[in-house]
Amino acid sequence: MSNDYSDILQKLCHHLRQFTGPDVEITPQTDLINQLAIDSVKLLNLIMEIEDEFDISVPINALADVQTVHELANLIHQIESAKK
Repeated sequence: MSNDYSDILQKLCHHLRQFTGPDVEITPQTDLINQLAIDSVKLLNLIMEIEDEFDISVPINALADVQTVHELANLIHQIESAKK
C-alpha cells in the first residue's frame, strides 16, 4: 500500500522521536543533523527502519542531498512512487 506525503511524514516523525527528547518539536523544516544531532550511525539505523516500514530501498547516495525532515519524507515518497 502506498502512503501519501502526510502519512510518510507522520511515520517518519514517529521514528525520529527515538533520537530526541520528549520536548523537542519535529517539523518538516527540522534539520536532521544540526537540530536532532543524527550522526552517520543513527542515520543508517533510521534508514533501515524506514526501509522496513515502507518496504523500499533507500540508495545511500540519495541521502547526500537530504538535510531536513521534509527532504527525507519527500525522498521516501519519490522512491515509493517509483515502485508503482
